[in-house]
Amino acid sequence: MSLDIRYANHPEDARGYDTQQLRDHFLVDHVFVPDEISLTYSHVDRVVFGGAAPVEAELALRGGKDFGTDVFLERRELGVICIAGRGVVTAQGKEYELSKGDGMYIGMGTQSVSFKAVSGSQAPLFYLMSSPAHQSYPTVRITKDQANPRTLGSRESLNVRTIYQYVHPAVCKSCQLSMGMTVLEEGSVWNTMPCHTHERRMEVYFYFDMDAQTRVFHLHGQPRETRHIVMANQQAVISPSWSIHSGVGTGKYTFIWGMAGENQTFDDMDHVDMADLR
Repeated sequence: MSLDIRYANHPEDARGYDTQQLRDHFLVDHVFVPDEISLTYSHVDRVVFGGAAPVEAELALRGGKDFGTDVFLERRELGVICIAGRGVVTAQGKEYELSKGDGMYIGMGTQSVSFKAVSGSQAPLFYLMSSPAHQSYPTVRITKDQANPRTLGSRESLNVRTIYQYVHPAVCKSCQLSMGMTVLEEGSVWNTMPCHTHERRMEVYFYFDMDAQTRVFHLHGQPRETRHIVMANQQAVISPSWSIHSGVGTGKYTFIWGMAGENQTFDDMDHVDMADLR
């Protein structure tokens, strides 16, 4: 299991970053490594996110010095969404089979979590996000059909999309973690525009289901000091509470969003007027 540590950034510092510095601080360009669990630890709300890509081996989440605990979920909770293939997540000795589009919530105190492929099937890719927790809630498997859908946007503004809420009060209990997947309709390219910030939560975006030549221009920074980060398939980006998080793609894409912070109120947003963007 590998861990990349990213420290928090003040907006006054970030406004002076060049392209490479922005990418170094906020972009995670290799989320999946075959037969490894590859994680990023962000000091923004101490979230951990990344990918488990079992092929031949069964991969176990572990604690240790980096987390200050013997067990990874001793003081954390975890969300999982399978983005490809078919595999098995084993939590506390119980197996849960997940195919593409299926997810899970795994509660604090779960002593063991591991990931493995299903023989004869396409190797799975599990996207993970974890945040600190203060209470244990039940582990639950969540199919795409069980997720809470919200359709937003319009064809005129090229942003018709369905937001599938997986780890969310409408679906299951969690401490502070919220997680879901946004699927754009054919012909729509914008997500979350008009944009917003939410001072009370941070967010991580993970873009996937993109062709090799497709790129998403992910908008970042304070509303009057915007920057962009060019994203390719299966890459993630950290969005601190002071930053907008919106994107436009050159082709079809889907993304997983994960949030942690003061509340789980999905509509608790600080909306930005289009005229105020710079």
